[in-house]
Amino acid sequence: MASHDAEHERLQESAGLYVLDALEPAERAAFEAHLRSCEECAAEVRSLRSVAAALPAAAPLVDPPAALRARVMAAATGRQSGSRVVAMTPRPAARTSVFSAGWLSAAALLAISVGLGGYSLSLRQRITGLEADLRDAVARLDRSEQQVAVATRSVASAEARMAVLTAPDLRQVNLAGQTIAPRASGRAFLSRASGLMFTASDLPPLPAGRVYQLWIVTAQAPVSAGLLEVDAGGRVAQRFDTPANLQAPVAIAVTDEPAGGVPAPTGEKYLVGATD
Repeated sequence: MASHDAEHERLQESAGLYVLDALEPAERAAFEAHLRSCEECAAEVRSLRSVAAALPAAAPLVDPPAALRARVMAAATGRQSGSRVVAMTPRPAARTSVFSAGWLSAAALLAISVGLGGYSLSLRQRITGLEADLRDAVARLDRSEQQVAVATRSVASAEARMAVLTAPDLRQVNLAGQTIAPRASGRAFLSRASGLMFTASDLPPLPAGRVYQLWIVTAQAPVSAGLLEVDAGGRVAQRFDTPANLQAPVAIAVTDEPAGGVPAPTGEKYLVGATD
């Protein structure tokens, strides 16, 4: 279908006149060329042709009265009435035949064309409004889905933390700030079956390229639990999984390490707490 540009709108208005064969040759040629590429206008012409074919039949034919025929014949033959010739002045013809069948059809088609054009414009406006409403609904749905995803993650995180805190083998370890961070403190809730829940406060900010790393210290070697996500106030509350083959822990510690973490502690100790 041709796009609804200004040229299309102008040519579409000529559909009624085209059906009535009332276009100038150049206009008719332009409209016919447009019809070959515009299914919308072609459909409108087919519809108007069916209306035009039906309209003449809708106007009833009127037979003249017998008296009128006699008067017309008398005037034509110059028949006298008494001593003078009665000359009949022609009366205006009834306007129910050619005028009705031609101009009434044209007027009806013009009205139909204008009506269809107005309806088409109204329909396009309604479609535009519905498309805008649909975009708004999709945007609201996207926001709702994002909120649901956040809520789902929050619930899952809360359930995982609760599983640690209610585990039968739960062990609590208090961590004290070391010389480099004497005001810092931490607490670890360790379950070898359910994981590790760790909280801390007053951890000082680290230089760029450095992170805090949490360690579960065993008699064999320290095992990394993961990297801490410390907020601007030096606080952290995170849950970590523990290795299935974790040996009996003897301490929990926090060190300062390069960004990305290391397999074994190399930096300064900020928090340390013994398990016994």
